[in-house]
Amino acid sequence: MGSLVLGAIVFLCLCAATALGMFVRARLPGHHLQTDSTDVIRLATAVVGTLSALALGLLIASAKSSYDEAEEGLKTSMARIVLLDRLVDQYGPGTGDTRNLLRKIIEARLERGWNVTVVDRASGNLVGEYNYIESVQSNLRSLTPENQVQQLIKTRALEVSGMIAEAHWLLVETESEGLPWPFLLVLVFWLALLFATFGLQAPPNATVAAILVVCAISVGGAVFLIVDMAQPYIGVIHVSDAPLLSALDRLGQR
Repeated sequence: MGSLVLGAIVFLCLCAATALGMFVRARLPGHHLQTDSTDVIRLATAVVGTLSALALGLLIASAKSSYDEAEEGLKTSMARIVLLDRLVDQYGPGTGDTRNLLRKIIEARLERGWNVTVVDRASGNLVGEYNYIESVQSNLRSLTPENQVQQLIKTRALEVSGMIAEAHWLLVETESEGLPWPFLLVLVFWLALLFATFGLQAPPNATVAAILVVCAISVGGAVFLIVDMAQPYIGVIHVSDAPLLSALDRLGQR
């Protein structure tokens, strides 16, 4: 489900909970809304409000951490590809195919977007990203060094290519982790309960209704940010492709 859609659903749920609270208020006997009763309601909702605030903070921190890790991982991978390109250039003749494969890795990511599942799938003239990486490693292993310098370069190039492959498969394994959905559902329930009590206690006038709608929009926006940043490669707020473009410009240089 898209982050924008989920944020909108949360907003509608909170508005519905508020309307339900106002509906119940209009039909309750007067003694249910006396000072003693409302004081108890406020105390109870304060506990739920505190739990909701803590949960929102944890989810936002987790989503931001996922986004930062993805951004750093992309920069690191691109830096390693550029380093590997420089290494095979220093090796000497016979590495042209390897350098072309490195370029295709980046071109495939730019052309087919950020989803690892899509990038690993063959499309037209492009094979899966992991195929390119494994072909690079195969080419490096087939090199026959003629001196100690070339042997050192080959060893280092194989090490760097192994780190690139490791980063790719780590991304594949962690892509489906996402958010703890049961945690998010419980949070939405808590928030709906809070907004229902707001409606239960609030006098039915336009000012109160407007403030509660703005609050619901704010909470829906927070949920949107959480879900979107937890999908850093495909969300509305996604990792920049600047490292890819920068790396592409540097490949093939002498």
